Amino acid sequence: MVRLVPARLLFVFALLVCCAVGPARAQLFETRAQQAYLIDADTGTVLFAKNENDLVPPASLAKLMTMEVVFHAIRSGRLTLEDTFEVSENAWRTGGAMSRTSTMFAELKSSIRLEDLIQGVIVQSANDGCIIIAEGMAGSEENFARLMTERAREIGLTQSVFGNSNGLPHPDSKVSMKDLVTLARHIQSTYPEFYRYYSQRDFTWNKILQRNRNPLLGLDIGVDGMKTGFTEESGYAIVASINRDGRRLFLAMGGMSSERERAEESRKMLEWGIRAFERKTLFAQDETIGELSVYGGAGSAIVRAKGAVDIFIPITNPERLAARITYGWPLRAPLEAGAQVGVLKVYIGDTLSQETPLYVVDSVDKGPLYSQALDALLELAQFWL
Repeated sequence: MVRLVPARLLFVFALLVCCAVGPARAQLFETRAQQAYLIDADTGTVLFAKNENDLVPPASLAKLMTMEVVFHAIRSGRLTLEDTFEVSENAWRTGGAMSRTSTMFAELKSSIRLEDLIQGVIVQSANDGCIIIAEGMAGSEENFARLMTERAREIGLTQSVFGNSNGLPHPDSKVSMKDLVTLARHIQSTYPEFYRYYSQRDFTWNKILQRNRNPLLGLDIGVDGMKTGFTEESGYAIVASINRDGRRLFLAMGGMSSERERAEESRKMLEWGIRAFERKTLFAQDETIGELSVYGGAGSAIVRAKGAVDIFIPITNPERLAARITYGWPLRAPLEAGAQVGVLKVYIGDTLSQETPLYVVDSVDKGPLYSQALDALLELAQFWL
């Protein structure tokens, strides 16, 4: 049993505990993308979700994971920007000019500084640059791909698997839009000194100037990264971040039919995300969120979050907001202060927009024997019901 403290819930339409949300309703925004995921960076609010867990080929979006592995190695002291890597025949043939794919036109047997390779991969989407890095760091593409997948799990990507460093068609390579947003958010917050490369408009290598393939960078709407991709199987895709009006959003979209549609759909969704929501505080710092019954306990468990619970809600349709506390019933005494015992889940329409861990404020000791016996009878009754 749970009792929610309603002091800050003027904007919440319903507070539900340990039960299902109502039937799915239409999204607040319509898009032609087959998959999409949009979040607010500061609060973690999910503003839009559509097939966000579908697994699709990553195409060049895999290069985001390649760069994370590189950035992590530099941060760890295993690499420096001045390190050089040799161009193998495999890199030259598979990802170079002969491949007729995105390339930085690296010359066979030449040596290239890591910083130049980074710019080639990020700005020019260079497949040869990825292979050069992969072979230089791990000895082979296969070994490097394993590093990518292992590192993906370490930073919170739960589904994505990588078969190579560049996203060229590979049967093992699959990503989700949700994982790609997690990855983009991680790169921007963890490596600000390297994130700047994603806003670089052009890069010249081997006397060939190539412009950044991100169509949103030149629109002056606040987009400062990150990557585009395309495969015949899954269509046109993009991962992008916008920083405007004191807010940063991250977006991943896939399954679009053309470059033009990709540019239009991503621009519209990012601008909608900035304009169509306002920030509200549901619970202040140190404010009690609820009271949970404790099996065999001397009292109930008062729970709260570690900080304020803020969320962005739709300006035009705030009544679509709903929240509930979920926890593993029954909670059993004793409970230590500070133990995580539940989660506050907030929904915008049928989209789970935010999950906030809840912690016990004060310890709950075991109650007297008669109280424990009564709880045992109640549990038995509920089991038979």
